[in-house]
Amino acid sequence: PSPPSRRSQPPAEPEVDVHDPQGVRLQKLLAGAGWGSRRACERLITEGRVEVDGQVVTELGVRVDPARQRIHVDGTRVVLDDSKVYLALNKPAGTVSTMSDDQGRRSLADLVGHRAERLFHVGRLDADTTGLLLLTNDGELAHRLQHPSYAVAKTYVARVPGPVPRDLGRRLRAGVELEDGPVAVDSFRVVDSAPGEALVELVLHEGRKHVVRRLLAAVGHPVRSLSRVQVGPVRLGELRPGKTRPLTPEEVGALYRAAGL
Repeated sequence: PSPPSRRSQPPAEPEVDVHDPQGVRLQKLLAGAGWGSRRACERLITEGRVEVDGQVVTELGVRVDPARQRIHVDGTRVVLDDSKVYLALNKPAGTVSTMSDDQGRRSLADLVGHRAERLFHVGRLDADTTGLLLLTNDGELAHRLQHPSYAVAKTYVARVPGPVPRDLGRRLRAGVELEDGPVAVDSFRVVDSAPGEALVELVLHEGRKHVVRRLLAAVGHPVRSLSRVQVGPVRLGELRPGKTRPLTPEEVGALYRAAGL
């Protein structure tokens, strides 16, 4: 009897040649984008952690065109446009989240107005709320991060009257009906408590006006003070009120991923 025929293997996909002879050396681009020294970036390449247009590159001689090719390190997008600015700001109380204010109140321009770039703020915090605001001149990223369909998580810490009942987290995760529709948190925990007061942390994707204040008031724990401590992958950390810091390349790449870019 004739031998059984071997099942034909699908042809291997041809490897894409991402090398551009007129381009810039890959390790130089990575170092310029803040991913470490030239030597450290060479190690990223030889360890197989760098992709160009979806192709893993392990050779040090590869040149790429930063204007048309996309580079990722460990799956994180590398932003190569050095004219782009990405800042974290710790907004102080009493400052409005606009670049100017017709009522003469302190605005973001008082904190970053000296910069030459035209900066967009990602989302808003009301005047009495402190904490993390992202500022950038990358209009597409700013627009995406604010769009409800990308649902970037935001973390808040609120000081409220206590004690907090044990089932409050369950109620907030199940959803609470507000005048403009229901809202639910992703997570809730009590960070600290003292007689008559509690410090609570909420994570939610909502961007509606005053939503955290309205939510906590609706469940009988009106906010005494409120701060946003995280937006997506970016944490406020030890940044002092009124100060800014540049985002790390890893943070910018993670924001791109969160925004589907």
